[in-house]
Order: sequence, then structure tokens, then C-alpha cells
Amino acid sequence: MPRLPDLDPAALDPRQAEVYQAIIQGPRGAVEGPLRVWLNSPELADRAQALGQFARYDSSLPPDLSELAILVTARIWGSGFEWAHHAPLAVAAGLSNAAVDAIALAHWVEFTDDKRNAVFACSVELHRDRAINDDTYRAGIAALGVRGMVDLVGICGYYTLISMTINAFEVPDGSGPALPRLELDRSDYFRTASACGVQC
Repeated sequence: MPRLPDLDPAALDPRQAEVYQAIIQGPRGAVEGPLRVWLNSPELADRAQALGQFARYDSSLPPDLSELAILVTARIWGSGFEWAHHAPLAVAAGLSNAAVDAIALAHWVEFTDDKRNAVFACSVELHRDRAINDDTYRAGIAALGVRGMVDLVGICGYYTLISMTINAFEVPDGSGPALPRLELDRSDYFRTASACGVQC
């Protein structure tokens, strides 16, 4: 049950309306989910949506890698809206259904691509362990470069803010694939190997 009433575009104050129009006219084309929550604080909405535009559309990581990081973030945080929206985008960007299903269950996935392995491992460790170990970090730098690693951390951070907003204000999942509820403690996420193995 949403904790805030849905925003009425006709009732926005001038600053809210300005930010609302900026989002509508940007690459998203719509003001959905957590962005509607943020509009209660239009300055936050303005700055956060600008960071979000970079994280989703303009970073150095191609869509398959950024969507992979977003899915790990959504799984760790149990963020249903984020998952429902981004799981189909991840498949459209080239991730297999098997990989997406494994992430939904918090299973470790081995990819055939070094960049995907680096993004997955760095994202999992950063969220689950609150750090990236030296070996994983070195593999990330080798696969993505310094700019790619900085952008990856930025994507994980932005979608953590998204997830916090979704969870704190109980933003409904909307349409799209449902994220299963897990009985595992989050510290145990991604400790079990996926059955899809290298085919992911």
C-alpha cells in the first residue's frame, strides 16, 4: 500500500511542474514510481533525475552491463518496482532469461563475457559485503577500465537511492515480472551457484 498519495500533475506547484516537464521531455518520457515520490521535494527530484539520466543512458557502460548492475541492486534491496521495470530491459539488452531468473533467486552467475562477470561480481560484493575485494577490483579494472568502474559504482549508488525510495514509501511494483521474496538472509545472497553455469 503506497504511503503517499499519488501525485496529481494538475496540482503541482510551479517548481514541481518545471521538474515534471523536464522529466517528461527527457529520455524517460514519463514520471513513474520513485520519481513521483521525489517530486514532493522538487530540488531533490531535479538533481536525482539528472543523475539517473546519466546512470541509465549516458554512462560509459553499455545497456547490458548497466542493466545487469541494476538487477543486482534490485535483488539485494528487494525492490519490486525496480525489478519489474528493468528485468525486461535487461533481456532486451542481451542478458539471457536464465541469467535474469538466477539473479532473481540471488544465485551466483558465471557469464561467458569478462565484462559481465566483472560488473556482476563488483555489484554483488559492493552491495552484499559493503566492499569489493582486491581480486574482484583488479578484474573490474582490467575489464572495464577506471572510468567504467567509477560509472559502475555510480549506477549502483543511484539505483540504491531508487530502491530506498521504493521501499521506504512502498511504491507499488506496477506491471512487469515479479521479484520473488526470499527467505535467505541478505548476507547469504549470491553464495549459491546458478544451475545455468556458463550458458548465462
